[in-house]
Amino acid sequence: MRRTAQLIAGIALLAGCGSEQVPTEISAQMQPPLEAKQASLSAVNKDLAALRRVTARFHSFATAAAAGWAAQITPCMTDPAGAGGMGFHYGNPALIDGTARVEEPELLLYEPQQNGRLRLVAVEYIIPYTAHSRDAEPPELFGGQKFKQNDTFQLWGLHAWVWKDNPSGMFADWNPRVTCEHTSSVSSMAH
Repeated sequence: MRRTAQLIAGIALLAGCGSEQVPTEISAQMQPPLEAKQASLSAVNKDLAALRRVTARFHSFATAAAAGWAAQITPCMTDPAGAGGMGFHYGNPALIDGTARVEEPELLLYEPQQNGRLRLVAVEYIIPYTAHSRDAEPPELFGGQKFKQNDTFQLWGLHAWVWKDNPSGMFADWNPRVTCEHTSSVSSMAH
């Protein structure tokens, strides 16, 4: 009986296989060429390297403040849903001009440390809605990374976690490895 059931199942399986071959790969039309993907990734990596190069000296908050990033835009920010933190946002008002350039981030993000110092963890690019309408397509940087709307602050924003690894992704809003536990100046808000 068992052998008969196996034989019937095998016959049914073979009967289902027609002479047409089932495609096992995505067609070339649906997938960008490998060279294009590699070129795009290479361009993003070059942009990230350039960003790290120009912001490396801002590990010293005093140096960042002297260079124009002295305006505290937010307290240390955490996500009420538990997605992580961002830290303090310090802005360079001269750069908030409605454009986004890889080597000129408008904001530097700092995580408060137990010793009272601030650790540079990321940057954020911002474009106010007054310069780029909320109803328009999102601005892009880093090979097509789309800015996200932030209605609380009335702007488009894009984070780049170039100085602290983010398991949620290089361009995610929140970083689960960033905390505000070493400061009393905390704001818990959705972003």
